[in-house]
Amino acid sequence: MRYIAYHQGNIVTATTSGAAALSDAPMSTPALVACDVEGTLARAGRRPSPAVLDAIAAVRAAGHHLVVATGRSLSSAVQAARQLGVRDGWVVAANGAVTARLRPDGYSIAQVVPLDAEPVCRLVARTRPDLRLAAEVVGTGYRVTRRFPERQLSGHEEVVRTVDGLWVRPTPRVVVHGQWAQRLTPALRESGVTAIPARVDWVDVTAPGTTKATALESIRVELGVASSRTVAVGHGENDLEMLAWAAVPIAMGHAPEAVRAVAARVTGTVDEDGAAEALFDALLLPAA
Repeated sequence: MRYIAYHQGNIVTATTSGAAALSDAPMSTPALVACDVEGTLARAGRRPSPAVLDAIAAVRAAGHHLVVATGRSLSSAVQAARQLGVRDGWVVAANGAVTARLRPDGYSIAQVVPLDAEPVCRLVARTRPDLRLAAEVVGTGYRVTRRFPERQLSGHEEVVRTVDGLWVRPTPRVVVHGQWAQRLTPALRESGVTAIPARVDWVDVTAPGTTKATALESIRVELGVASSRTVAVGHGENDLEMLAWAAVPIAMGHAPEAVRAVAARVTGTVDEDGAAEALFDALLLPAA
């Protein structure tokens, strides 16, 4: 498969067999390109296709800022960025509650937005004691009420003796997991927190007003990128604010109608390498 795009009048090509080859594309004012990971760049548990990796390389080689923005924990988000070939730049994790700056030899945490976990955990324990709870420990793992099924969480799981052990130390995010956990979303939101149902059995809870968009806006200001030169690619409910924030919001073809409705453009599905096509759109942005 071969993708061809045009950047400032110069042809940019990429093939699935190797890294993108840019024909000396001139540097315009850099854009900020934010991408979700699972369901956007690749299916859960799978690596991105060569076409997607080529597109990411092309965007970065053109001088744009590519930011991984995911609901994953920080350690998992950093791992995903490495797999994408991103060894320096910015990562947004925990749906915007954690922001970090990547370096070739590691990363530094730029911001953590703490969640008041006690009322969240008490609400869940009172109404659905059958559900598992996990409080993220930034960079290492989680404190959990019970061990999660294999491969559901990344990092070390510290099982607490009682539910109050979840909030003895600060956390940016609480995960609610179990059968029909998403039914608790309205009650959680009524309590004032940000609650995103990632799946029917999974809800991510962060501090009020915390989204991928709030973290990306801080990064945009830090980098000095104009609001008009922001691109976002996503597919899930946790991408809604990010898409609304971007000047060029692009939804994946398999995204729910509510997500596609806020996008300026709908690309192909994850199985069609729609993200590769969307990423090359960043190369078509006119100079600011």
